[in-house]
Amino acid sequence: MTLPIYAYGQPVLRKVAQDIPTDYPNLKELIQDMFETNTASDGVGLAAPQIGKSIRVVIIDLEPLSDELPEYKGFKHAFINGHILETDEDNTETMEEGCLSLPGIHESVKRSTRVHAKWLDENLTPHDEWVDGYLARVMQHEFDHLEGRLFIDHLSPFRKQMIRSKLKALVDGRVRCGYRLKFHKK
Repeated sequence: MTLPIYAYGQPVLRKVAQDIPTDYPNLKELIQDMFETNTASDGVGLAAPQIGKSIRVVIIDLEPLSDELPEYKGFKHAFINGHILETDEDNTETMEEGCLSLPGIHESVKRSTRVHAKWLDENLTPHDEWVDGYLARVMQHEFDHLEGRLFIDHLSPFRKQMIRSKLKALVDGRVRCGYRLKFHKK
């Protein structure tokens, strides 16, 4: 089932998400719905807060990028109770990012090219690994959602000022995109 994406201004996007128990009700269905929602929205990742749930569940689907990044052929995974333990601050890269919760906004963000993270996969198998490359960037972006952060929080005050009118339009519900958005009611 395709779910609405919670737009910038929704309080759930600013809350720190909670770990879930391994017997969380309907977890497999939730993950499937998140993958369907992500695909319908042309995303590469989706965090549970973006569908209104303040829990630590993220899905990442890099398969659509496999023509340019063949190492991600077939890469479609869930990350449950994910946490970034450390980042390699000596190796960073700046790239343009966007977010399904902030349609129409794309900005350059500096991130580590390598992160140490822990999570459970969709089979509840624990992982504690260093991850690098584009996956490290996407994990940082999506795991930021679990900490109540958005990619725009990494921008300079000047850049934030430059996009202020776009952010206000989102808060006011004055934006259109190719998928269903759920705006904050005032």
